[in-house]
Amino acid sequence: MPLPYVLLSAAVSLDGYLDDTGPDRLLLSSPADFDRVDEVRASVDAILVGAGTLRADNPRLLVNSPKRRAARVAAGQPEYPLKVTVSASGELAPDARFWHTGGEKIVFTTDKGAQRLREAGIAAHADIVPLGDELDWRLLLEHLHDVRGVRRLMVEGGGTVHTQLLQRQLADEVQLVLAPLFVGDPRAPRLFGPGAYQGGRLRLVETRAIGDVVLMRYEPTAPGTGPEAAPADRHWLRIACELAAQCPPSRTAFSVGAVVVAADGTELARGHSREGGDPVVHAEEAALAKIDPADPRLPAATVYSSLEPCARRASRPRPCARLILDAGVRRVVTAWREPDTFVEAANGAAVLLDAGADVVVLPEFEGPAQEPNRHLGGEALARAEERR
Repeated sequence: MPLPYVLLSAAVSLDGYLDDTGPDRLLLSSPADFDRVDEVRASVDAILVGAGTLRADNPRLLVNSPKRRAARVAAGQPEYPLKVTVSASGELAPDARFWHTGGEKIVFTTDKGAQRLREAGIAAHADIVPLGDELDWRLLLEHLHDVRGVRRLMVEGGGTVHTQLLQRQLADEVQLVLAPLFVGDPRAPRLFGPGAYQGGRLRLVETRAIGDVVLMRYEPTAPGTGPEAAPADRHWLRIACELAAQCPPSRTAFSVGAVVVAADGTELARGHSREGGDPVVHAEEAALAKIDPADPRLPAATVYSSLEPCARRASRPRPCARLILDAGVRRVVTAWREPDTFVEAANGAAVLLDAGADVVVLPEFEGPAQEPNRHLGGEALARAEERR
């Protein structure tokens, strides 16, 4: 199911600490960066902090700029983003500033935590959403997306929340501000805790000096595993859709783009339909042909294709679904199920699934995948709609 775009935001010292152990909060950001954070807050639908941050910092989580708040209202949005907190125990003070400032609030908790929150009177200030015996981050994000309409979620801490979202491959972006000071106290809180994180290197998408601090923005690159989508899956599928736009138009074949990515986020190859002047080559075929069949990374790789890999074709002996399986790949992410425009009862996903591969469909990319095929007319796209 679709999830919000999750942006992790934090400031740390040069030695990686979020705070010191003194009685007052350590101010790591510069005034100019606080204004940047206010701008980011104004751009999102919701802001989330964990219970530990709520207890330690007693934040208000407001958009401070009147101009930015007015712009939100003019755009038909609430004056303030939805404020979200998470507490398994439900042990939150009813007099915290979080409950008494800004607009709507919601707290996610367990069944036991919900009872404690109601007894404390929190229900008078916020919606209480129990998630069962334990907190489930994916279920929480699905609720925010489907029930509350949250499309962009800013997460401002603390370290435990950031760690859990990264380790579960639920964070789309990390915005990290590096402050020019040291803390050096092993008792102080760090940004990220120990545990199993995604493999590979994150992608640096921006660096910016803001006064005496430096903003660094990173995106994950490692594909997901199994049938659930990860943030990097959306990045790579977007590239596949962009590649489809490079295809020479054809009245007898779809325009498709494909990317093959190793488990650590390394791009192995990319291709598109009719690449290199070959009038019948398919995107997945073009990409796989550029990889050594003995490459040990293939069995754990993911193929991203803007259109469902074909199950049958007249132009070559093996369809793309079979080429993918023969290469050893067992995970495919696609945007658009193949309509019956050129092949009746096309079902490459079934071929892949029957062979034990995982197939992930991200329908939010269906529009970009279809766009390079608009010249085929409305009938082809209507047939695609029928297959959904």
